Amino acid sequence: MTELFGSRVFNEKAMRERLSAEDYKNFRTMVKEGKSMDPQLAQRVARAMMDWAIAQGATHYTHWFQPMNNVTAGKHDAFLNPNMDGTVEMKFSAKALIKGEPDASSFPSGGLRNTFEARGYTTWDPTSPAFVKDGTLYIPTAFCSYTGEALDTKTPLLRSMQALSKQGVRLLRMLGNTTCTQVTPTVGAEQEYFLIDRELFEKRLDLKVCGRTLVGARPPKGQELDDHYFGHIRLRVSAFMHDLDRELWSLGVSSKTKHNEVAPAQHELAPLFDTANIACDHNQLMMETMRVVAKRHKLACLLHEKPFAGVNGSGKHNNYSLLTDDGLNLLDPGENPLENKTFLIVLCAFITAVNSYGDLLRLSATTPGNDYRLGGSEAPPSIVSVFLGNRLSTILQEAAAGSWQDNSCPVYLRTGVDVLTDLERDDSDRNRTSPFAFTGNKFEFRMVGSSQSIAMANVVLNTALAEVFSRFADYLETCEDRDAGIQKLISDTMAHHGRVIFNGNNYAESWAQEAARRGLPIIHNAVEAIDRWTLDKNMELFDRHRVFTRVECFSRQEVMLEHYDKVMDIEATTLIEMMRRQVLPALYRYMGELSKDSQTLSAVGRGSKALDRNLDQLTQLTDTLEAETSALEGMMDQVMTKESARDHALYICKKVQPQMLKVRQACDAAELLVDEKAWPMPTYFDLMFRV
Repeated sequence: MTELFGSRVFNEKAMRERLSAEDYKNFRTMVKEGKSMDPQLAQRVARAMMDWAIAQGATHYTHWFQPMNNVTAGKHDAFLNPNMDGTVEMKFSAKALIKGEPDASSFPSGGLRNTFEARGYTTWDPTSPAFVKDGTLYIPTAFCSYTGEALDTKTPLLRSMQALSKQGVRLLRMLGNTTCTQVTPTVGAEQEYFLIDRELFEKRLDLKVCGRTLVGARPPKGQELDDHYFGHIRLRVSAFMHDLDRELWSLGVSSKTKHNEVAPAQHELAPLFDTANIACDHNQLMMETMRVVAKRHKLACLLHEKPFAGVNGSGKHNNYSLLTDDGLNLLDPGENPLENKTFLIVLCAFITAVNSYGDLLRLSATTPGNDYRLGGSEAPPSIVSVFLGNRLSTILQEAAAGSWQDNSCPVYLRTGVDVLTDLERDDSDRNRTSPFAFTGNKFEFRMVGSSQSIAMANVVLNTALAEVFSRFADYLETCEDRDAGIQKLISDTMAHHGRVIFNGNNYAESWAQEAARRGLPIIHNAVEAIDRWTLDKNMELFDRHRVFTRVECFSRQEVMLEHYDKVMDIEATTLIEMMRRQVLPALYRYMGELSKDSQTLSAVGRGSKALDRNLDQLTQLTDTLEAETSALEGMMDQVMTKESARDHALYICKKVQPQMLKVRQACDAAELLVDEKAWPMPTYFDLMFRV
């Protein structure tokens, strides 16, 4: 395993082997200090990278970037360079390493690029290592328009990390730290997913086109017995997981933990922490690799937030912490949190950031699929709050009141079995219902959807924290008594932002009522969330820290609305096609068979009232299904008359989605009355239990 890990990555080890000691040192200095690279050094790095990649079996290279569609992209060029004598040689210049020119007009831009204005640029990100996959050298890059606007998820993430570091260092100086020169957000993104049989997947139009089932009656057994969570991993799934681990390890992705999740056929993979930028790149690699490896094992990997109604959906828990270059985790409370004033101030900064920009955090977790998941019993609700646990909450309250005595003592878990070691209990429980929970030495943002890039969630966290760090530093710079200033910051935080702290059950209906009383934003759906992009306070935040310009905010709002519209249009159209070409014809055939059976029995004097009742029920449900499908078709005709993307999205959200549910209800009821051999697609039981 130690030899396998990172074997396909142009990492520190590979660079030391192929660059001179001086070039390696200069490269590392350039990356750490954020300086542009000397052209001659860039040429030597390019040559070393190409030689290493060719030794790995690569014949091509690509600028690998992440446009605003939650997937990755890149065009592949060969190292091949022809000579005049008909021979070829392998070449890779510094220019080819640093700069690429893809067609920017064919990616989402929110109006930043016209179709006839095709030019865009990719530029090498030296903070994320290149790697070889499928015979190609992948070079992580940022992607921008001809006029400089960001067209990807990496550029704003790097901008936000830069802003956070700058303001974080300012604040730490005011707290007495004279050695730190950089603050880096680190992330560990847990990935949930479903695995189903590939042959069954191919028979479901909704899964193939939409990534989720649009119809399907609940099976007789789901997750009720809690027998899947952390349970025995099926042999077929285990083989997939072993293969996946090896693929990811070779690419430098630190796949650490794997287990069964709550729902049948649901699983989770968790990596170790890395810088936010690399964690984002690795999560994209993880999702791509999962799909490929699953296909190799004749499985299909489902990353949709809610592939099956009635069972747990899938999220992506964004575990977030802050590290300094002098070795501190700013979210580590230490032995006595009351004596760790840096921790308390950083904790207050998180509370202030979440309270001030909770709507942006909700926006960052917005996808069409996540609307089906958020608020369910497996996911946090759409109300953003902070869980600290009773001890930390009490400590902040006491510090705000001027008391700096921590009278708490360690609590031990005693099992009552002498041979078992007593365990010191953590200061706080792990609240699975909270969207933003403190868990020991990090925060866990649990709202992010399983199919999403984690970039936007971390852009919001970084930028909001940069803003609060800046405010805190501004204030402390004016204080003659630094300790008094720290206490006032804690006191003001609890007075003005403490409303966002909630340590109870976020699933309870009483919390929704309490949150409304506190004035917390309650954003029910994607359309409402996307509206928050262009609130003045949010655009001012991004503009002030040079993460997004106002133009970029408007463009991303447009991209998200268009994405929502297109996804929902596809889902509604797919549902109509399934009803018209699969379900209704199957029902007509089956009712015909039942009618013949009824007539045959009646002819011999053996008529069956049960058979006739079943036929009557199916006839009524089929008529209902036909009527509801026709109504959905009429609504889709109306959708096309909506002029703006927002009007389109709002109509789909308020009218089309409820109508799709009516179609589903009639279809699912009919499924339970039809012989399984006559039903035109695999059932929920088939999909979840035949792996």
